[in-house]
Amino acid sequence: MKDKINHLLAEVEAFSAENTEQLEAFRIKFLSKKGIIPSLFADFKSVPQEDRRETGRLINTLKQAVQQKIIFLKDKLDEQSGMQGSTLDLSLPAETPLGTRHPLSIVRNEIIDIFSRIGFSVSEGPEIEDDFHNFTALNFPEEHPARDMQDTFFIEKDPDLALRTHTSSVQVRVMEKSQPPIRTISPGRVFRNEAISARAHCIFHQVEGLYVDENVSFTDLKQTLFYFARELFGKHTKIRFRPSFFPFTEPSAEMDVSCNICGGKGCNICKYTGWVEILGCGMVDPNVLEACHIDNEKYTGFAFGMGIERITMLKYQVNDLRLFFENDLRFLKQFQAAR
Repeated sequence: MKDKINHLLAEVEAFSAENTEQLEAFRIKFLSKKGIIPSLFADFKSVPQEDRRETGRLINTLKQAVQQKIIFLKDKLDEQSGMQGSTLDLSLPAETPLGTRHPLSIVRNEIIDIFSRIGFSVSEGPEIEDDFHNFTALNFPEEHPARDMQDTFFIEKDPDLALRTHTSSVQVRVMEKSQPPIRTISPGRVFRNEAISARAHCIFHQVEGLYVDENVSFTDLKQTLFYFARELFGKHTKIRFRPSFFPFTEPSAEMDVSCNICGGKGCNICKYTGWVEILGCGMVDPNVLEACHIDNEKYTGFAFGMGIERITMLKYQVNDLRLFFENDLRFLKQFQAAR
């Protein structure tokens, strides 16, 4: 696979376009949903463990090379087109500042990139979910508070439908349609009936992960999340697990990372503990596997879920969650240098 990627890198380097049609064909060939780059990420799961770090780096290098080549050739074609016409167009608008990705999108893409390197694919699902996928299949009992109107936005015309409260519903749909091994993450927007404040919102974003296979253990979960935390927050990041409870995992835990703002010494962000909670996790409850028609005697799995807003607040030291939703240019312009 490395030889194939190196060959593609040479092809990208040598490519040139005489018109926009050729450039568009090049973009579709490499970056469309059925293009070369997505297919390489799909084949990544079959790469031997010892080659994954280097292979993942090469794939990302290829992707960046394609994107940079497209930008370079587009600018070149635009310049040639301008030279063929008038040298001065007084009708053109004044120079305006370039836009940038939203901070939540920056962190979301970084999280996806980290898990893609270790074989996790990306799954998506509907934001309006039925009761089975949002609650029942995830082992929520009938009397669970999350099923009440004060916690969930139900669809008035159909009480069986609601705005999803987590992206775990996507994991249920994946398990229904697939058989292990399953290794996927589910990023997306979720909704809960909460009062809006500096630390909470009725709309927020999650990334949830799932790994189901034979002999999956809590040790696998800890090592996966340790790798994630160090890649996202830095190599000196420490993690710890605290016992918790979630209906769809058993045993369950919450994971904290050492505060990268104060270095673990204590500050107002970590409430002077040196630790910040970023996600919940645990081993998939056998009842969830059974509801999705997966043999819970043969297979085990782990799952985890994190809020993108909380991680973004920690990464960029943002102290008010509402800033992510207000479209204030003074706030958003601060992320122009972020990737």
